[in-house]
Amino acid sequence: MTMKTLFNVSGKVAVVSGGSSGIGAMMARGLLENGAKVYITARKAERLMAMAEELSEFGDCIAIPSDMSSVEGIEALVAEISTRESKIDILINNAGSNWSAPIEDFPEKGWDKVMDINIKSIFFATQKFLPLLKAAGNADEPARIINIASINGIRNPGMPTYAYTASKSGVINLTEHLATDLASYSINVNAIAPGFFPSNMTKQIVENDEMTKFTISQIPRGRMGVPEDIAGTAIFLCSRASSWLTGQTIVLDGGMISTA
Repeated sequence: MTMKTLFNVSGKVAVVSGGSSGIGAMMARGLLENGAKVYITARKAERLMAMAEELSEFGDCIAIPSDMSSVEGIEALVAEISTRESKIDILINNAGSNWSAPIEDFPEKGWDKVMDINIKSIFFATQKFLPLLKAAGNADEPARIINIASINGIRNPGMPTYAYTASKSGVINLTEHLATDLASYSINVNAIAPGFFPSNMTKQIVENDEMTKFTISQIPRGRMGVPEDIAGTAIFLCSRASSWLTGQTIVLDGGMISTA
């Protein structure tokens, strides 16, 4: 290992949940363009297959549809990947959901949907992928888990997205807990807390010029996130450059919550 190869991820095998759109697809592309083999998964098969075809221009991208909100769905995904791989180097727990409703009307089904995909899936994906991750990691080059949190898990977003806020706060604390428990297996666990990126979750803002302008006005860097921002952070967390970093959440928001 030399300083010139600190950010090398070539030859690594990655799994990205929620990889059919948004920042999941952005991270998958970044890994692919830098030589990793990437499995992407999501619930909607047609959109997932279309994204895999698009990403295959940049490297070896394989789509496997799955429902990450249930343990059965996660087990099926792990079983399928296990027929193809003896180890995985990188697990990116990115699949996510949101629900917005006034506190007086917030429904149990909305709460459960968000919690199942945003926090339960991270724990059980980690649990079920553990044998494949253990097989990849060693003291010099640990396997990697990246959990996608949100700045909304750190501060009040000013929107009635109660389950999302609670789940993303949970992601940050679960990341720290898993990191200490999995370090002995040579597995690093870190999180990224993104701010304003274009995605399905932010499309109501992105598609409204006034809302976009207002949101960007709250960001010291003066713009929304772009693919290179999230991909670069993910590559850092997957490479030798971060081998001594675990249990941390990197806030990636252009300085937005630093002004609060």
